[in-house]
Amino acid sequence: MTFKSRTTLPGSENVHRPGLQPSGTVKLDETVRVSVILRRKEDIHPAVPTGDAGHSPLSHEEHENRHGADPSDIAVVEQFAHEAGLTVVEASALKRRVMLTGTAEQMQAAFGAELVCYKAEATGRTYRGRAGTLSIPTVLKNIVLSVLGLDTRPVAEPHFRQRPAAVATGSFTPSQVAALYSFPTGVTGKGQTIAIIELGGGYQSGDLNAYFQGLGLTTPSITAISVDGGKNTPGSAADGEVLLDIEIAGAIANGASIAVYFAPNTDQGFVDAITDAVHDTKRNPSVISISWGGPEDNWSVQARNAMNSALQDAATLGVTVTVAAGDDGSTDGVGDGKLHVDFPASSPFALACGGTTLKGSGSTITSETVWNEIANQQGATGGGVSNFFPLPSYQSSAGVPKQGQTNFAGRGVPDVAGNADPLTGYQVRVDGQDTVVGGTSAVAPLWAALVALMNQQLGKSVGFLNPKLYSSSASTFQDITEGTNDDSNLGHYQAQTGWDPCTGLGSPNGTALLSSLSPSTTGAATQRAPLPGSDPQHSSSAQWTDVADPGQKQLTATIILRRSGEDPGDALLAGAEPALTHGEAATATAASPEDIQKVVSFAEQHGLTVTEANPTARTVKVKGTPDQMNSAFGVKLGIVSEAGQGDKFLSHKEAISIPHSLSNLVTAVLGLDQRPIAKHHV
Repeated sequence: MTFKSRTTLPGSENVHRPGLQPSGTVKLDETVRVSVILRRKEDIHPAVPTGDAGHSPLSHEEHENRHGADPSDIAVVEQFAHEAGLTVVEASALKRRVMLTGTAEQMQAAFGAELVCYKAEATGRTYRGRAGTLSIPTVLKNIVLSVLGLDTRPVAEPHFRQRPAAVATGSFTPSQVAALYSFPTGVTGKGQTIAIIELGGGYQSGDLNAYFQGLGLTTPSITAISVDGGKNTPGSAADGEVLLDIEIAGAIANGASIAVYFAPNTDQGFVDAITDAVHDTKRNPSVISISWGGPEDNWSVQARNAMNSALQDAATLGVTVTVAAGDDGSTDGVGDGKLHVDFPASSPFALACGGTTLKGSGSTITSETVWNEIANQQGATGGGVSNFFPLPSYQSSAGVPKQGQTNFAGRGVPDVAGNADPLTGYQVRVDGQDTVVGGTSAVAPLWAALVALMNQQLGKSVGFLNPKLYSSSASTFQDITEGTNDDSNLGHYQAQTGWDPCTGLGSPNGTALLSSLSPSTTGAATQRAPLPGSDPQHSSSAQWTDVADPGQKQLTATIILRRSGEDPGDALLAGAEPALTHGEAATATAASPEDIQKVVSFAEQHGLTVTEANPTARTVKVKGTPDQMNSAFGVKLGIVSEAGQGDKFLSHKEAISIPHSLSNLVTAVLGLDQRPIAKHHV
């Protein structure tokens, strides 16, 4: 196999990061380690989430078999590495990642990279970076999606804010905040593992033991995991982030185990840490808390795609990921006069967590507004509209505006909120000192702890939570309607009734949210009705076999809708003259736009692709796998052959069922029973 012909790696264009300037060349004998991210064996559809597909999460084994890297792709990359003089450190089909090491000179030749040094203006520290784009052998085109690790410049900041020492009142313990938000009681998160991603800093056991003892709690089980050489290294300002995350999660879900993944603050380190946590089959975290991030624009396309893909893996495996939305208002602190949102909070697969100013006592909230202390130089909640990720369907009815400056119909940030103002912050212990800390960094572990409590109570993971939250009752949230996260007098954004780009859907009512996710209530919400006349009526001697590749094979179905006007059929059969003009008849016999939209939303919620929506014909045509069709229409598709006949056809045994909300507007579903119904009369 030849690797001489080369092509540009899409999305690998160099990204300028403020505060860093080129400062020379890289030593050619410097050791470099890269993570090569590969394509999936089978794409996860849809690429942008459209709703709760109604399927159980995949196991790690199922995920690897369906959506891992193809072993043949890994083999090609390993052969390329051998010819380039690089060493294969790891090759994982599950993680779709091949790790390679070599000298800077070898890496430049292998990936067409121009490596340079950068110096941080603020600290004087130097980092390795690169200019221009990367190239790969043409034979690797479409196989290799990202090459991370050539650039060691930091990509994220911790989103925490320490309260000024002069402020003495108004703070809470994590347990007090949980009480104000009516978190479930009688559960501790036992049996759950909360993963926490850290890109610097560390903790000391003495601090944690003293903190939890002061709260009258035992210290939870805490494990530090090294990723790409990152370690638990206390002694820097980032310790505040690490201790805040552990202490909030551990105080509220005290029975849960906590796994802290330490990685370098690089695009490679960040992506690898999330990937390792998502696919950690030893600790099996059910929720991941991320309190680090940076403006979307500071990420290369390939790095942003790799991160989003790792978060999509989490959703597929039923792992909830809570992410801080940022502490620098609607501009995310960029200072260029433009609106920005923080990433990875802006990923459609993340539960983006914004911030509020919370006041209350016991279990009573006296006021809650958007966190904005910019005037006091104490930060403001991030939030806004993505310029890169399109609006996911779970937000289609949330009223997300287009991006105020680019008019892009993007993903709205945040999804939810919680106490984040350092003036009403959390009592924690950092490096031997008791202090009060806020920031959206506190909201991510707050929500992660709530998820752990709910997972224990429900006996299963709530998984990818976003679609469920947007379809839940308003009573599951405290709607925040006062305040703004405008930090630069740009006029964006203002809190309002319902979702807004400051606090999302609002802060949690934990007990109500748990109730909405409980089988007794979710069953009622998704109660179904049989579709009249849809029983296929097979003979008792019919023979059945399963559909091959039920998660891969694509089927089509046509959904027939009711007329928007009165049915003139009986009058016409009785000999009456048509009472409508041609135009009036066309309108009356068509489906209403509202009915069409309801059916489209239903189809998308089950992962089906809508290929046509025709009001005149009263049809919505959909495409999807047998698994998706089974979920959408309450059937079990199989291959049937009647006794004495050799032909086999797709069909189902039971009547089709649909949600009660559609029972009066859907009249038929065609395409799931493919047995012939007519003969040629010769």
